[in-house]
Amino acid sequence: MTQKKPSPAPHGPGGAARKKESQANAQAAELSELRPGQSIELLKELHILTREGRLNQDSRRKLKQVYHLFNFIEPLLAELSADGGPTLADHGAGKSYLGFILYDLYFKALGQGHIYGVETRAELVEKSRLLAQRLGFGRMSFLNLSVAESSEADELPAQIDVVTALHACDTATDDAIAFGLQKKARAMVLVPCCQAEMAACLRQGKALQLARTPLAELWRHPLHTRELGSQVTNVLRCLYLEASGYQVTVTELVGWEHSMKNELIIARYTGQKKRSAAERLRAILVEFGLESALGPRFGLATADVAEGAAG
Repeated sequence: MTQKKPSPAPHGPGGAARKKESQANAQAAELSELRPGQSIELLKELHILTREGRLNQDSRRKLKQVYHLFNFIEPLLAELSADGGPTLADHGAGKSYLGFILYDLYFKALGQGHIYGVETRAELVEKSRLLAQRLGFGRMSFLNLSVAESSEADELPAQIDVVTALHACDTATDDAIAFGLQKKARAMVLVPCCQAEMAACLRQGKALQLARTPLAELWRHPLHTRELGSQVTNVLRCLYLEASGYQVTVTELVGWEHSMKNELIIARYTGQKKRSAAERLRAILVEFGLESALGPRFGLATADVAEGAAG
């Protein structure tokens, strides 16, 4: 029986060098995925890069998502920069991944403008403040407030150029839209998350609606109620923005394999308020029997709601 030769030891002088070279090449390939001039220290602090400067699969997905969103926001900022330093409010900021990346890739080199991160979790706000100080990102502020509270906060200017809300849960996206309208935002970039309010309203009147219209079959089953509630809410948000003078684009943020909450709403202010959008918004609320519950949230006056209920 022929004895099998043992494999050469991988830890010999040549093997160790090859291993080190392989690791260096892998790290270089991963760093090539980053944008030129990007702060490695920032990416490590955000845990997008490991302490060794490596990217894992989860952080690669996160980075791809933020980069993709940056590609949509950068042209908006470039347009606004012609008039001076743009201001941006990031609602539901969390660990402020988006705000820090925007500052690092755009605001830092611009030398003007300001980013405001709005977040309800005090510990995340404090961590973001400390990180901004450590990195010398002086034109970033972090506010421990809800989206609704921020509308009246003295720490924010009377006008904000760009409003972002990435995966703001439930009605927080609507609060971000209301904030943007109040602050006369020139652009809004929204990625809605879970939406429970509409589904709850649909469930309340389900029996009556089933008797009234066959369309109620669309939300007879609980799963469909949730999905339809989310879909209709986003449609109403787009119509509300159009009725308020914004041009609206709806697209995907990233591939569905990365996130199921993937709808990206981009609104640019034109000043042209679409009357047809307001009429369709009201008609949809009436059709679903939601004009009293949700009409005021989408800008319908009390008189409009009463008229719809009477009709």
